[in-house]
Amino acid sequence: MKFKNPVVRGYYPDPSVCRVKEKYYMVCSSFHYFPGVPLFESCDLINWTQIGFCLSRKSQLPLSDERSSGGIYAPTIRYDNGRFYMVTTNTKTAQNFYVYTDDIYGEWSEPVFVEQDGIDPSLYFENGKAYFMSNGTDENGKGAIQQCEIDIKTGRKITESRFIWNGSGGRYLESPHIYKIGGYYYLMAAEGGTEYGHMVTYARGESLYGPFTPYYKNPVLTNRNLGGYPVQGVGHGDLVEDTNGNYWIYHLGFRQIDRWLPYHHLGREVFLMPVTFDENGWFTVGENGTTVSAAETDRIPENIYQNIKTLYNFNNTCYNKEWQVLREFIPENYIINPDTWKLKSTPVTIDMTGSPAFIGLHQQEFDMELSVDIKLNDGEAGVTAYMDENHHYDIAAVRENDGIYVILKLNIGDIKHIQNKIRIDGDAVRLIINSNAYVYDFLYEQNGIITRMGGAQTRYLSTEVAAGFTGVLLGLYSQNGTVHGYNEFSNFLCEYKLQ
Repeated sequence: MKFKNPVVRGYYPDPSVCRVKEKYYMVCSSFHYFPGVPLFESCDLINWTQIGFCLSRKSQLPLSDERSSGGIYAPTIRYDNGRFYMVTTNTKTAQNFYVYTDDIYGEWSEPVFVEQDGIDPSLYFENGKAYFMSNGTDENGKGAIQQCEIDIKTGRKITESRFIWNGSGGRYLESPHIYKIGGYYYLMAAEGGTEYGHMVTYARGESLYGPFTPYYKNPVLTNRNLGGYPVQGVGHGDLVEDTNGNYWIYHLGFRQIDRWLPYHHLGREVFLMPVTFDENGWFTVGENGTTVSAAETDRIPENIYQNIKTLYNFNNTCYNKEWQVLREFIPENYIINPDTWKLKSTPVTIDMTGSPAFIGLHQQEFDMELSVDIKLNDGEAGVTAYMDENHHYDIAAVRENDGIYVILKLNIGDIKHIQNKIRIDGDAVRLIINSNAYVYDFLYEQNGIITRMGGAQTRYLSTEVAAGFTGVLLGLYSQNGTVHGYNEFSNFLCEYKLQ
């Protein structure tokens, strides 16, 4: 059968996967958004459903005033002896920690901290023992993977950290995972940086602490030489064995907007490619070591259909399973009813590094039609294509002394510009954002008449312009009120067209 990549679309980077019986579970990075660490489930490798978040309480995830693209970095999910573990780094506190649960659909524990530095931590279990690894810098100042044994009940280190591999020579050695397959321990990592030179490398050895022999054709997976190909930035992977004994790699990558325009604004997404072992126990990945947009395989039955969700509204999404807020969840800022969501018009705005009244979904495709009805009661209420506090496009209704206006605001770095401003009748209006790979288009509808406010290029919300590690969220927001009243959002609809 043939399946489309990415298999999880939009800003869901740094995937990690484990299998428990016949089901697969995935976690991804969340950075400065709350709740943290989105959690997915699949029965067939290609169709994934978000079932919640691993970090859903402030005690698990302090993010107050955290910078954009700070917070939660690359998580790993593992399962041992009836318990799930999710291990990650919070750059806000500069600590590595893990949480655990015996019920994948329930709450996760309070954090258990491990006193080893570095980022991108991973866990490995063997013979009743638990091992913790992360990246770091060795005694010679070189990037290295470090590992220690821990007490899984307390996080206490049982052994000193040892540096076990320096990678294959690429910059930014990160994303270490270790696997026991056959008679070898395989140590897989990412190198090259999570940009256009990204790659997956690995080594193997007969001991958990090495020595490790690098794969002679490293990198085993990269798209760095596929200039103009839509899928770029391939790297940071995790292996998983399916129920038939086949191995796969889930990894991040991104889709650039055009062959000749190397920009991406949807963020780093989740891609899937098959892994094949040769007679000597070395493995290869994908099509000649690359990831493709449409992958063909005989490992997934033909009767499995890839169902890519293209329609999102208030009724077919759950606000605490798929939507996220910025940094901290402040309950009094949100009143969630089945058909109408109310957001308090707070003095904290989406231009700040605080916690505004904002709730968003990850943009998943270039081609999109979004609309929402707004009843303005206080201040400003709108919808935003949001990359970070300095890079976002907003269409909103705003109350001024002489009436209510629809405004289009373009925020690109230090440039804060009101592109258009039109006075409207009454306090109810439907706001609309349409997009393709190149342009966002902003409109409003009132009394059956649609008025175009203007457009803006997607490239200025891209990682190449804004920097950082996230992608665009499509957010509802409320701000700048005078009495802190609530503005109302209803009839939300976001529909995507697949490429």
